[in-house]
Amino acid sequence: MPTVSSRGDAMRGLAVFISDIRNCKSKEAESKRINKELANIRSKFKGDKTLDGYSKKKYVCKLLFIFLLGHDIDFGHMEAVNLLSSNKYTEKQIGYLFISVLVSSNSDLMKLIIQNIKNDISSPKPVHVNLALHCIANIGSVEMSEAFGQEVPKLLVSAHASASVKQSAALCLLRLIRTLPEAMTYAEWASRVIHLLNDQHMWLTAATSLIHTLSQLSPGDYKGCVSLAVSRLSRIVTSTYTDLQDYTYYFVPAPWLSVKLLRLLQCYPVPEEPAVRGRLVECLETILNKCQEPPKSKKVQHSNSKNAVLFEAINLIIHIDSEPNLLVRACNQLGQFLQHRETNLRYLALESMCLLAGSEFSADAVKKHRETVINALKTERDVSVRQRAVDLLYAMCDKTNSEEIVAEMLAYLKKADYAIREEMVLKVAILSEKYASDYTWYVDTILKLIRVAGDYVSEEVWHRVIQIVINRDDAQGYAAKTVFENLQAPACHENMVKVGGYILGEFGNLIAGDERSSPLVQFNLLHSKFHLCTPSTRALLLSTYIKFINLFPEIKPTIQNVLQNNNQLRNADVELQQRALEYSQLSSITSQDVLATVLEEMPPFPERESSILAKLKKKKPASVQVSLVGCFMCKDHATMSVLLNHIPVWVSLTPYLSPTFASVQVRYHSPILAPSLLLQLYHRPFPTMSLVFTYFDCAFNLFMFKNSGVLFENALIQVGVKCEFKEQYGRVGLFFGNKTGNQLQNFAAAVSLGPEHQGKINVATQKEPPSQIDGGAQVQHFINLECISMFSGSPNLQLRYQHSSAPQQVTLKLPVIINKFMEGVDMNSGDFFSRWKQLGQPTQETQKIFQARHPIDTEAARTKLTGFGMCALTNVDPNPENLVGSGIIKTKTSQIGCLLRLEPNKQAKMYRLTVRSSVGEAAALICSMLEEHF
Repeated sequence: MPTVSSRGDAMRGLAVFISDIRNCKSKEAESKRINKELANIRSKFKGDKTLDGYSKKKYVCKLLFIFLLGHDIDFGHMEAVNLLSSNKYTEKQIGYLFISVLVSSNSDLMKLIIQNIKNDISSPKPVHVNLALHCIANIGSVEMSEAFGQEVPKLLVSAHASASVKQSAALCLLRLIRTLPEAMTYAEWASRVIHLLNDQHMWLTAATSLIHTLSQLSPGDYKGCVSLAVSRLSRIVTSTYTDLQDYTYYFVPAPWLSVKLLRLLQCYPVPEEPAVRGRLVECLETILNKCQEPPKSKKVQHSNSKNAVLFEAINLIIHIDSEPNLLVRACNQLGQFLQHRETNLRYLALESMCLLAGSEFSADAVKKHRETVINALKTERDVSVRQRAVDLLYAMCDKTNSEEIVAEMLAYLKKADYAIREEMVLKVAILSEKYASDYTWYVDTILKLIRVAGDYVSEEVWHRVIQIVINRDDAQGYAAKTVFENLQAPACHENMVKVGGYILGEFGNLIAGDERSSPLVQFNLLHSKFHLCTPSTRALLLSTYIKFINLFPEIKPTIQNVLQNNNQLRNADVELQQRALEYSQLSSITSQDVLATVLEEMPPFPERESSILAKLKKKKPASVQVSLVGCFMCKDHATMSVLLNHIPVWVSLTPYLSPTFASVQVRYHSPILAPSLLLQLYHRPFPTMSLVFTYFDCAFNLFMFKNSGVLFENALIQVGVKCEFKEQYGRVGLFFGNKTGNQLQNFAAAVSLGPEHQGKINVATQKEPPSQIDGGAQVQHFINLECISMFSGSPNLQLRYQHSSAPQQVTLKLPVIINKFMEGVDMNSGDFFSRWKQLGQPTQETQKIFQARHPIDTEAARTKLTGFGMCALTNVDPNPENLVGSGIIKTKTSQIGCLLRLEPNKQAKMYRLTVRSSVGEAAALICSMLEEHF
């Protein structure tokens, strides 16, 4: 900073004016003094053409102070612009300050301002360059982006620019990119910008923020930053290095830079290079280890900075989603925070565990904390923490614990905060529908839900229970009996009356044999609620009454008296009046046969997407929306994974089935409920640009061991996948989410088979996506598959669409691999080695000895083997450290048996992998696929 003269520092007139304002006793006195000063400044600007720079600076400062007091300033702008031409730092500084605060982006003076900024950017004085860059960033208009979009990057990569100028240039360029990304050329500067990560100055934090944004907009051009970011992170967190130790904050080295580097790494899949991947895993392990150490300070700043790095590291671990050890350790660390005295830590721990619940590797570890979460739900004083506890219970629910979790949520619902009751009702309805083991539990749960929180039960919920009861013959009698019993309660919610009216109107005859629920008793019970209901419910009950006439002719006169009552025929509500009149005439003039035909039982509803989950997302989009600033990619991936795991899928494979397989249908967890719940993801819009992607398959390898997750994501679109396979048949559900606020037009998705797949895979589209995707919306695309014979590789998925009139193209690998058609086969030791000897021909075996790419962990390897599709056999190999597996690849033309033996050498950190198969090609292919993942 240059030395400023005492005269420039003082501005005595400004000090006197501020003192006068502070001494004013009333608002009127202040306004009088300000008006006097404004008149004086106006006269000076108009009358004195020889004002020196000091005087202009002083008067401009007074105008700024007056503006900050809330008064409008409509002159002095030109004088402020003139100050930009001064060679004195203080005068130029005040000029830029005035322009940044008071000059609008559409001012007539903007061209003159831009010219002055250009002069200062090329100045040899770093302080002048910094002032100009700050002004550009503060205004941040489209005109500024167009004028300086190509100039600012030159300063950023200049060998002669100082560290302070580079820092200002990085932040300035970040603002311009967010304003007008189309004005930037990303690839031109990519390699030089990436290598800024090697800089030794702390301005690296600003550069990392810039690279993070560039990586989201142009991931292909900036993928080289991954190895540099890992290297820099390693030098910060590993104790053997002293990199940036001067920037230690309360015993935490460079916490802000560490957080930004961890966020940057979440923009890309896990590195494929073994050395880089190993170094990254080492960094994450180090961060987790440091959190177990005793705190080095009792200051809150120490714990805050330490936990900031920890939570961002956990976000990265969730994003990677392929390191079981790290995922379980992260879950255990978060579990310790669940009972921490700090409310914010409890909140963040619950939020992060919601994401961990979506990983197949850490889901079981999350479930171990169920009792702690339930206790938090009951005892936590902060409503936001209780809400996160509900979210976590929802995320960790599966078919093994669904009844307990639903019971706890129902119990809490009675005293839950009103703000979250409707959301809880929707979640209970979704879980009970998805994981119902039998219809009695499901019906009881929904009816209890209506009793406990009837005001918050939306139409989607009670409509859904009626659909399911109508579609299940064995549920109808129990539902009629149960709803009849619930209607007998003195205080009965109107939603219960709706459900009771509909179900008894359809299936009341199933319980009419009991005197306690005879036809007349059913009618009187429903009619006793009639006068307490709203017109819409009364209309439904009138329909129930006419149904009763068909079911129970013996009570026809009683019902006709009600329909012909003046209260109904002359009702002020037109709908009720019309129904009463038409139903009365229908029951009087038609024969019993005609009446039976008109009022026959409702046919089963077609299986379709349920609107309950969509209702939940509309009610609380924040439950699935994750900020793009701060753990951007990580949470989106994990959240998508959680949601995809909550989509029950009904797969009908009949068009592809052979006669012996025609009766088989693939269903989800619930044996009696098979809806497809609608998935809708909402994302905050992000600045976009025209991009053409040729290939982005880094995330593809993760799908070798799992069937759902995020396949691809950029600033415009997110592609989620959920697959199901049964023998040689498969179904792939693709979910395309528009992450922008604008419509994606001319959208098309097509699966293309390469020459190596022709005749080996049959592909048929079941449901095409629409040609337009609205901003923030999500659409679905379903593909049916049949494996004809052995194949390698996978088909391609080509996406084409237009965003802001710019054509976009993305080509991805569809996660359809030969191991997806493999089914594990359980064997004992004798059967395994007998079959192993039978496959002893040289052409039937492939063996590879290779260096371990990950720490050798028997349980983690067993998990991967199971995810691959094989049955990991226990107590088969004499060496308990060895892993053996067996499976059958099922195709239309043949069934290919495969046996595997994995022998680790922990001392040498190596593996020997042996695969034997009845088809040598299959053994070689499986061996090469698995080699990269152990």
